[in-house]
Amino acid sequence: MTRDEFNAFCASLPATNHVVQWGNADVWKVGPKVFALCGWSDGADAFTFKVSDIAWEILPDMPGLRPAPYLASRGMKWIQHYKLPGLSDAELEAHIRASYDMVAAKLTKKMRLELGI
Repeated sequence: MTRDEFNAFCASLPATNHVVQWGNADVWKVGPKVFALCGWSDGADAFTFKVSDIAWEILPDMPGLRPAPYLASRGMKWIQHYKLPGLSDAELEAHIRASYDMVAAKLTKKMRLELGI
């Protein structure tokens, strides 16, 4: 997945917004909460997303994936796809979508209604 494809996929999800911060990272949010970001890792795109407890146990052992720098060190379950082979584009999209769903589910009912989700 390229950075442009990542941004297009995240933009296709309902009620998302995009900001550039943290050293030129593309940060995607649903409401005020981050669900995915793309930054640089040694000059290559690195995709970061929130994961479930089960995915947290499995994904860090896969080549090209690791606990997300900064986020995981603070006790949060976030994974970074930082090099090949990593995940296929379809798998990466599925994990980003799951991250979106987990983050959106934690928004207040009022906020979800305001966002139309």
